[in-house]
Amino acid sequence: MKVVVASTEEQERHIDELVEQIYTEIFPKFFPDQEIKSLKGQKVLQPQAADQMYNGTLKDAFQIISSLQVVISVLNHIDHCKDERKYREMFERNSCHLNEYGYFFPFSFSQFKNAESQEGEFSQFIKPANDWVV
Repeated sequence: MKVVVASTEEQERHIDELVEQIYTEIFPKFFPDQEIKSLKGQKVLQPQAADQMYNGTLKDAFQIISSLQVVISVLNHIDHCKDERKYREMFERNSCHLNEYGYFFPFSFSQFKNAESQEGEFSQFIKPANDWVV
């Protein structure tokens, strides 16, 4: 018999927040809105029931959270990386972990490294600075 500890609601919520952060802060830097809409349609970073290896355990939740955090960190610093090989390895290892747990992430490091910058462009996916409508 093996005892497994289930993930907490806070961890599940944090996973959702990190996925949302990728869609609202990371993807708009690299992709135009039309492509981001396509990614949502392809269910990128949404767990696929057929592929899902994530069983809602504490260990699995920590692995997913840490993989999402590393991907976010690498992509935030992709233009300033001194050792591209090291960044590439971290990105690929963690994107592989996400795919293993059923979080579809079909990107390579070079897709982001060679992407045309979208910074400064208006995007409907970027979170507004405030929620007040004047």
